[in-house]
Amino acid sequence: MAKTEQATSKQSIKISCPGCGQDTLLKRESIYEGFKRVGEKLSCAVCGHVFSDEAAVPFKVKKSMPGFTHGDLPRPSKVFGEQEVSATVGRLCRHCAHYIVNPFLQRCGRSNREVEATDTCEEFTPKPNPVVQSS
Repeated sequence: MAKTEQATSKQSIKISCPGCGQDTLLKRESIYEGFKRVGEKLSCAVCGHVFSDEAAVPFKVKKSMPGFTHGDLPRPSKVFGEQEVSATVGRLCRHCAHYIVNPFLQRCGRSNREVEATDTCEEFTPKPNPVVQSS
């Protein structure tokens, strides 16, 4: 199946059938020659009216209703001040040179106690920048 056929087959399945005049569903059936798929039969689910191709199918257009936009979203609240955030975030244990990661437990290499990545302490030492080796 070509990419254009895949894109059109994801359209709405609701149609207005010219054969029976009802709002109904589109029925898609694959046509095979042996084990090879050679096409697709499009028909009305109620009366069986067959459409020649995808362009001949009278799909129902979904009415767009006015609703919320991105402008209607509330602004995120600021719980902490910028100075407090910059003073704390830069000193988290996960950014410390003594932070030891283990799949089961994280430890501080300096105090040898269990810590979380978001903990802070007064003995914070920033990790050294990694040295990039050029080959």
